[in-house]
Amino acid sequence: MPPADLPPGAVAALAVAGALVLGPWLARVSVRLARRDDAARPGPRRTVLTTALVAAALAGALLVGGLRPGTVALAWAGAAGVVLGAVDLAAHRLPDRVTLPASAAVAAALLVDAAALGTWPALLRAALAGAAAFAVAALAAVLSPRGLGFGDVKLVGLLGLVLGWVGWGALLAGVFLGLLTGALASLALIATGRAGWRTALPFGPPLLVGAALALAVAGPLP
Repeated sequence: MPPADLPPGAVAALAVAGALVLGPWLARVSVRLARRDDAARPGPRRTVLTTALVAAALAGALLVGGLRPGTVALAWAGAAGVVLGAVDLAAHRLPDRVTLPASAAVAAALLVDAAALGTWPALLRAALAGAAAFAVAALAAVLSPRGLGFGDVKLVGLLGLVLGWVGWGALLAGVFLGLLTGALASLALIATGRAGWRTALPFGPPLLVGAALALAVAGPLP
């Protein structure tokens, strides 16, 4: 079903129902990965915030993709992004335990979408975009390891896969908006005295915000 045919009430109901199921679990996952403690438990505020972010990610996926296999890719990437952003903010890490399964799940969902709906050109574009984004980020990490870690590189590859499936314009917008978000956040932290010019800041959250904004700008898929 195309996004335009989905009633807003149905989008909200599906997003909220999914978030109520996934949100508390993903909050526990993010805390345990950040603290490297399998017994850690999130507080109420973290659980509520995680659930709200998951609801927004699920609603965004439905509004962009509608009811189709590719929407599973968008939703999985969005839910994984909520966990990755939380862990990166807390511990400056982007765990492979989240990024790699998410990449595999996104690729599988996009393959099913191509097989079911004939969207092979979009799948090819996604593969090329993901590979190109990963290669460029890997080169940047080699040249400047203090600026970009290999966790960031894998995240860039995942986001390239998702944004490339939507279109080359979405990929370029995601990169630009991610860099812009990171720069503005850094300047704000420096201006408020919470960071210095040499402070290492997590790059994952700006990349995720940039990707989300790019998908919002791209709008519903036909």
